[in-house]
Amino acid sequence: MVELVGLFFAGLVGGIINSVAGGGSFITFPALIAAGVPPIAANATNTFASCAGYLSGAAGFRSELWAHRAHLPRVFCCALLGGGMGAWLLLQTPEEAFSRAVPWLLLLATALLIWGETLQAVLYRHLGYRQGLPVAARLILALLLLAVCTYGGFFNAGFGIILLGYLTLAGYQDIHLMNGLKLLVSALVAALAIIIFSAADIIAWRQGSAVLMGTLLGGYAAASVVRVVRQSIVRRCIITVAAGMTAYFFVTS
Repeated sequence: MVELVGLFFAGLVGGIINSVAGGGSFITFPALIAAGVPPIAANATNTFASCAGYLSGAAGFRSELWAHRAHLPRVFCCALLGGGMGAWLLLQTPEEAFSRAVPWLLLLATALLIWGETLQAVLYRHLGYRQGLPVAARLILALLLLAVCTYGGFFNAGFGIILLGYLTLAGYQDIHLMNGLKLLVSALVAALAIIIFSAADIIAWRQGSAVLMGTLLGGYAAASVVRVVRQSIVRRCIITVAAGMTAYFFVTS
């Protein structure tokens, strides 16, 4: 019971962080491992626990998404195909190899968390204004989105940050549309990954449900938190936690 309460509060904090600044998986993923869930199962369970928050968040941007509905079929295909490929790759990965890879995956996500805004600004300055991309460039962007979604199906932490970087590279400028697309793609990737993980019976449903309930409540509560806490402060706290978790996994692995 104490374990489930702890996971609920981890989900609560993670849900707030995801809504305010992004990076909630740095709380929920280590919490699941601390609760005794094996690394691969913890990753799959974290994807399950996060999916509902992605769906509810995307619904909040439905008007922006509907206005750009002509581009959504390509996004849907890349998200579902990439999510499925990433989930399949995870199932083919030995537990020991995944455990060794976790610190490096967290390091990548942490680096993007620290320098992601700078990278996005550079990409926007050099590429974000371009219109009418040629067919070859559109194909490259579609393949890049497929690769990003494959990462999301394989490892959930840092996925939203990578997606925002991709959307900047693709030339999107409306932050509300970008957040809507980020959440929609995350939801699609997670949904297909969950189906595959469920078929493989690697999701820890009891622990994941506790995190999921906390995530939903945390996301709702974030609407109030964001008004009283500056995002820069929250971001610094997340970076500190992410760096600490990454260092911890490097030491323990």
